[in-house]
Amino acid sequence: MKILMISIDKDLFDENSEMRQRIIEYGNLTEELHVIVFNRYKLGEAVGTDMILASSKVFIYPTDSDSKFSYISDAKKITKKILKTHSHGLDLVTAQDPFMTGWVGYKIAKKFKIPLQIQIHTDFLSPYFKKESLLNRIRVLIAKFIIPKASCIRVVSERIKNSLLARGYWLVPEKIVVLPIFVDIGKIKNTSISIDLHKKYSQFDFIILMASRFTKEKNIKIAISAINEIIKEYPKTGLIIVGVGPEENNLKFKIKNLKLLNNVIIEPWNNDLISYYKTADLFLLTSNYEGYGRTIIEAAAAGCKIVSSNVGIADEVLNNNTIFQEGNEKELKEKIIKAIKGEIMPPKLLIFQTKEGYLNEHKKSWEMCGHFRREDSDSYF
Repeated sequence: MKILMISIDKDLFDENSEMRQRIIEYGNLTEELHVIVFNRYKLGEAVGTDMILASSKVFIYPTDSDSKFSYISDAKKITKKILKTHSHGLDLVTAQDPFMTGWVGYKIAKKFKIPLQIQIHTDFLSPYFKKESLLNRIRVLIAKFIIPKASCIRVVSERIKNSLLARGYWLVPEKIVVLPIFVDIGKIKNTSISIDLHKKYSQFDFIILMASRFTKEKNIKIAISAINEIIKEYPKTGLIIVGVGPEENNLKFKIKNLKLLNNVIIEPWNNDLISYYKTADLFLLTSNYEGYGRTIIEAAAAGCKIVSSNVGIADEVLNNNTIFQEGNEKELKEKIIKAIKGEIMPPKLLIFQTKEGYLNEHKKSWEMCGHFRREDSDSYF
């Protein structure tokens, strides 16, 4: 297949990034993979080239747009060039979200009569998503329009699929593919420990680990508030928060304001989280919403017990006594105390999947999308 992908991931411009390596693997499944990446030269994001040859099969095109409003026209121009250069045409357009890339993907698919796949990585149907900002409310409206126009949908969890079906966004279950983000469980299990958190922070008897971007929807503040209460009974409990993001200063202010500097420690993101998972006593996720929750899988693969809000794949991987209702600080505190007492269940047994198996499922999702489009060519546009 010859596939056009619409993306906002600027890491694709970095030849050493994880995302670049992943896209090359996807490209190996195709005849050609063309990736249009939104970027704005006025923000200093100019790439300085019309096209990056990532591999013999992967072609990356920066839009170098004046503004977000020109993404559609710029992406259409690039698509025209691709179709002129590659005379056999394109078999599929895949957009990495149902918002801006979905809108652009829809416009391109409609103009050039190409099947459209919409990917959904975040639980935009969560009430917390809509409440978070005006922009998110607009995104929900865009998704409501775009999703029924797609030839097929790829979601990362059963939760999102069920939400789409329940809300009437998508009425054909067979055209929704649940394809999670790949996690190399075997690699995690076999990786040796290089950093022991209990040796690094020997002052703690019980260590709770969090690892995420510092953004509002992660709701890390609720964990800090819960620890403030827990240490009154269990003073040698430590919370290690690994990450980076726009909420970092707000988190540091809360830690300082509650006088928790001795119990709550923020560390910058690092590439050895496996050792952290393996030597922590508990992994904690407090998000208000998640499409998937990759860190839950990573922590489970490392053998760490987990407490999580009821988001993403939590109910697929964890037992009920380790899940709390998102935003409920009292319930969170109770779950952590049970963990300290050794009264919570470990995660469910994970299904091992090879990289080859995962990539094969990815390829099948593209082929299925083209199949549905060919069968019902006039239904979508």
